[in-house]
Amino acid sequence: MEIKKYLTQQCAVVEQALARYMLTEEGPLANHIKAMRYSLFAGGKRIRPILALAAAEALHAASTEHLFPVACALECIHTYSLIHDDLPAMDDDELRRGKPTCHVVFGEAEAILAGDGLLSFAFELLSHPDVQQGMAPDAQLRMVRTIAKAIGPVGMVGGQSLDLAAEGQAISFEHLRLIHGYKTGALITASVQAGAIFGKGDETQFAALSRYGAQIGLAFQIVDDLLDVEGTTADLGKTAGADAQRNKATYPAFFGVAKTKVMAQDAVEAALTALEIFDAKAEPLRALARYIYERNN
Repeated sequence: MEIKKYLTQQCAVVEQALARYMLTEEGPLANHIKAMRYSLFAGGKRIRPILALAAAEALHAASTEHLFPVACALECIHTYSLIHDDLPAMDDDELRRGKPTCHVVFGEAEAILAGDGLLSFAFELLSHPDVQQGMAPDAQLRMVRTIAKAIGPVGMVGGQSLDLAAEGQAISFEHLRLIHGYKTGALITASVQAGAIFGKGDETQFAALSRYGAQIGLAFQIVDDLLDVEGTTADLGKTAGADAQRNKATYPAFFGVAKTKVMAQDAVEAALTALEIFDAKAEPLRALARYIYERNN
């Protein structure tokens, strides 16, 4: 399939949903909401919400409209993590998605609050009445719990903590895999799982989609490591070479660029293998796995 065309179409769907569900800049909280919207609408590939929609479609969901608030919630969570990741106390980045980072524009305190706001609002979206119309209450609760676990202390937040602690330290490759699995892989996997739950996947289908999510999460992080070495600031929309400047452990630092590329390909192949039980409806997921390896930002 034409993955770029598909991504453009699905990105437009997500953008329309974000415009529909996101708070508007009005009233006494206008500046706070402006900071939230600044980072949320600064661009981005919208991979996580698209993965949720694609996973539901792979299970022949009649319609994904009631999943839109969940897709928006996933993007809110991802954006909050980027805002906080860019803070001076974290990675201290001044550029994200080709624009000044939130704390550069609005100040550090407001950037923290903008991230907090997006995270909190995400759970309002996950419990939105529109979602309730599309799935049973127990399934919705399972989905909320899945996402909450993926982004908390034994997920994305814990991964960020480990990542910060490892800067400038000699760590094992197993520890690096642990960091990446928590920091990047957990939310990507949960995005796929959210679509699987919405699409009423059985145990076998859910397990297969979970394996797929874990492998593309791994591929995504490996490619991120590669792009930091080989990419440019203009292409990436953020500062290239930042990992080396911070003395971070990465796949290229452990294995070199050539072997790292092979490892990324292996992760993609494992993801594709996980999808063998699905029919042509899963073709977008297959194309997304390949795209993750081939992307340049």
